[in-house]
Amino acid sequence: MAGNPRNGRRYRSLCAWLRAQRLPCWLCGHNIGYELDARHPLSFTLDHEQPLSRGGSLLDPANARPAHRRCNSSRGNREGTPPKAAPQRASRRW
Repeated sequence: MAGNPRNGRRYRSLCAWLRAQRLPCWLCGHNIGYELDARHPLSFTLDHEQPLSRGGSLLDPANARPAHRRCNSSRGNREGTPPKAAPQRASRRW
């Protein structure tokens, strides 16, 4: 019986490789708190550009991206590049 592939050596080494690069979040562009506890919303998580539920590869380094836990959760299983910010409405306040 196979175990959870996210507990495997190849997945852990992919996470370690991505963490060692100390890149910013690919979704929001802000720095990631790599030293934070894993449960913190601004801590590092491995995100997949092509979601696994839509055919993305779990262990492909080309599909792996660094993200904040909060950004990764809010993105869900949507595909592609990060969403662009909505255009700002002009304020009537002067």
